[in-house]
Amino acid sequence: MRRGRDLAGQVVVVTGAARGIGALVARRLAASDAQVALLGLEPRELASVSARCGPHSRWWEADVTDERALADVAASVRDAYGRIDVVVANAGIAVGGPFIHSDARAFARVIEVNLLGSVATARAFLPALLESKGYLLQVASAAALAPAPMMAAYCASKSGVEAFARAVRCEVAHHGVGVGVAYLSWTDTDMVRGADENAALREMRAGLPFPIGRTNPLASAADSLVNGISRRAPRVYAQRWLPPMQLLRGVLPPVVARLGARAMPDIEARWLATAATTHPLGPGGAADTAADTRAGGTAADTRAGGTAADTRAGGTAADTRAGGTAADTRART
Repeated sequence: MRRGRDLAGQVVVVTGAARGIGALVARRLAASDAQVALLGLEPRELASVSARCGPHSRWWEADVTDERALADVAASVRDAYGRIDVVVANAGIAVGGPFIHSDARAFARVIEVNLLGSVATARAFLPALLESKGYLLQVASAAALAPAPMMAAYCASKSGVEAFARAVRCEVAHHGVGVGVAYLSWTDTDMVRGADENAALREMRAGLPFPIGRTNPLASAADSLVNGISRRAPRVYAQRWLPPMQLLRGVLPPVVARLGARAMPDIEARWLATAATTHPLGPGGAADTAADTRAGGTAADTRAGGTAADTRAGGTAADTRAGGTAADTRART
C-alpha cells in the first residue's frame, strides 16, 4: 500500500467519531501522531475514544444537521488547535426495509444526516481548510456504486454525497484543497450488526453477488482510510475489491436490480411477518433518534420551533434557529 505524507502534528476533525469506523480511524490517526478533534452525539463514547487517542485529542458534542451549532463547533476547534488540516465527514445513519412500508420521518432523517449533514460539515470547515490548503474526506459507500433494495434512503444519501464531494473537488482544487471520496462495503460496525438483527435484511444481503454481501473487517477498512488521508487521495477504497466495482458501475446496478426484483416478494413478506420497524439502525442510530427527538422531531431547518413552511417564505434554516449555548460548543479534553 502506497504511503503518503507524514500525519504527525496534523489537526484532523472526524465526525461520527463516537463508534464504528469513525472511532477507529480517529485512533489510527492519533497513533500516527495526528491531533484529532472528535465530533458526535454520544458524550460518554466520545470521551472514551478521546482518552484512547491521547492528550492532544478533544471532543465536541455536535449534530451535523444543525448548521448554526456546527459552525460554532468549527470555530471552537479552530481556536483550540490554531488550524484544521483534514476533515473526515463520516457521520451517518441507516434504515432498512421496503420504501413503501418505511417511516417517512426516519427515511428523511437518513437524507438529512448523511447528505445534508455532509454539506453542513463542508460548509462549516472548508474556510479553515482553505487556510491550511487541507483535505476533506467524504465517507460514501459501495451503495453509491450499486444501489440495493431495502436500503433506498441510505443508497440515495450516499449517491448524493459522492456527487457532492466530486463537484466540490473541482471547485476548490485551485485553492490547494483536496477532496476525496471513501467507499466502504458492509463493514463490521454496530450499524451493520443492527441490520443483521432483522432476518429479512440478512436475507437481502445474503442474496447480493459475492463479495458485495459479505461483512468485512473494521480494522483493515480503517487502515485504508488513514492511508488515503495521508495520500490526500481523490478516491479511497476500504476493501481491495471495490475499485473494479467503480469500473463496472454501469453494469452492476442492472444486475443487482434484476436479482433484487426476484428476491423481493419473499423478502417483503418476511419483513412484514417480523413486524420490523424502519427506525435508524444500531446504537448510533438510536443516539441520532434521541437527538432528533430533543430537537423537536422535525427537519433540521425547524429547530427553532417553526415549521418548514415558515422558512420557505424567505428565511433560511439558520435564520430560524435559536442558536447553541456555550455548553454546546465547549471543547472536552
